[in-house]
Amino acid sequence: MNLLSVVVPVKNEAANVPRLVGAVRDALAGKTWELVVVDDGSTDETFAELTRLAAADSRVRVIRLWRNFGQSAAMQAGFDHAAGDVIVTMDGDLQNDPADVPAMLAKLDEGYDVVLGLRANRQDKLLLRKLPSYAANRLIRKVLGVPFRDFGCTLRVMRREVVDGLALYGEMHRFITAFAVHQGARVTQVPVRHHPRTAGVSKYNLSRTVRVLLDLFTVKFLASYQTRPMHLFGLVGLALMAGGLLGLAASVAMKYTTGPGMTANPLCLLGIMAEVTGVQFLSLGLMGEVMTRVYFESQGKPPYRVREMRNGADKVKAAA
Repeated sequence: MNLLSVVVPVKNEAANVPRLVGAVRDALAGKTWELVVVDDGSTDETFAELTRLAAADSRVRVIRLWRNFGQSAAMQAGFDHAAGDVIVTMDGDLQNDPADVPAMLAKLDEGYDVVLGLRANRQDKLLLRKLPSYAANRLIRKVLGVPFRDFGCTLRVMRREVVDGLALYGEMHRFITAFAVHQGARVTQVPVRHHPRTAGVSKYNLSRTVRVLLDLFTVKFLASYQTRPMHLFGLVGLALMAGGLLGLAASVAMKYTTGPGMTANPLCLLGIMAEVTGVQFLSLGLMGEVMTRVYFESQGKPPYRVREMRNGADKVKAAA
């Protein structure tokens, strides 16, 4: 490991950033590291404090955004400007403990690509934080099939190759774990400490739980159907058309047996509506297929990622 980059997005954490820098310095003593702090539109003295800290320690780098773009955008900015071979992410409120990082790095050396934190003895309010988080984590596990208990812990260690495969939009920072798993990364989770907030104000509110549910649909689609949208929209369209045919057939049979006539039979109207809707879903699938090809081919992006390559020359070189 040549360089370790610690990426921390912050907003209005003036009271915490001096302690954050000190904690990172103590935890990573003896290692080569940089601290990339992204000021996501702070309105207090956070940037002034960060400027002072960066002037005192060249390993501290500060990125100030024009306004508050959100945690995902701030984290992506940190990734884009980090130079390390290994990337550590954590919150700036010191609820994550930088002292856990060395043990996570040791776990990474066992052959994993990502090591996630699992908040043990979580120090948050039960109704506002713990219960919504528990429900969201359970739903994410079920929908995405990712077998981890805590997706909300920001403390994680990732290899550069994993980070380079990420593109965070909206509020997708919550799903970094799912994106890494679907890339094919080797992922594990280890218990980490969690401290109560002692300064500043939490930016969390219950509306985030609703946004998680909405983002979950996007992540599921990207993970399962990004390169084959017709398999999703086409399947729904065929199911609707099959149901429509059954409804129309039933209405014809009822016309010549027990009644009522087709025009007075709601099954006829439902069948016609299902047929039209099914055709629309098939059309969506076709447009999705075209857009998928435009997306990948116009940017020269292959629909796969190569982990490594070996050939005879490599073996000869390794043997020499």
